[in-house]
Amino acid sequence: MQDQETMPTITNVEAAIEAILFAAGYPVKYEKLSEVLGLTQKEIKLLVENMAASINAENSPRGLNLLTFDDSCQLCTKERFAPYIREALGIRRGGNLSASSLEVLAIVAYNQPATRAFVDAVRGVDSSYAVSSLVDKGLIEGVGRLDAPGRPVLYGTTEKFLRVFGINSLDDLPETEPLAPPAAQQLQMDVKPAENTSADSSEVPPSEDSAEVSGGEN
Repeated sequence: MQDQETMPTITNVEAAIEAILFAAGYPVKYEKLSEVLGLTQKEIKLLVENMAASINAENSPRGLNLLTFDDSCQLCTKERFAPYIREALGIRRGGNLSASSLEVLAIVAYNQPATRAFVDAVRGVDSSYAVSSLVDKGLIEGVGRLDAPGRPVLYGTTEKFLRVFGINSLDDLPETEPLAPPAAQQLQMDVKPAENTSADSSEVPPSEDSAEVSGGEN
């Protein structure tokens, strides 16, 4: 019978959390940290929030940010060090969102859940390609259907959107004036959650190959 690895006694839980998040490179659920470190999820989340306040402070000498989500957390590099990281690792700059995609993403982020018709009304042009591209990149997703003829797909931002833009929740978005004109606002009425949140392929415009978003994920 092989000897099982004995877990050492943790004397610095915060250091252990930091090590796990650094090694993972992706969001780790509080449930998993609780299971590994022998604390309740509430205790883990409180520790992580205290760590984030210190690590993310403007005067912090650290090169990292600690992102906290509803059920997970993740370490990532601070945006201001991106040029040095690209230079040191030989990473070519690319994969940035187009101006039209950023515009569509902003409309969805501030008005979600939003239909494509609503986005079109705000922009005054067809947005089918930009919406499809953002779905392909995992920045927006179908979250329901509008209770209107044809039951068009409602779109909302994803957890990947939060990670890419380095924010913990939609509450961290900068305040802005309402984006929707009166005609477009009418399209947002009578929203009902969908029983099946996945959008039918017939509802989503055909996508074309596009580069992955870079610089926001680590």
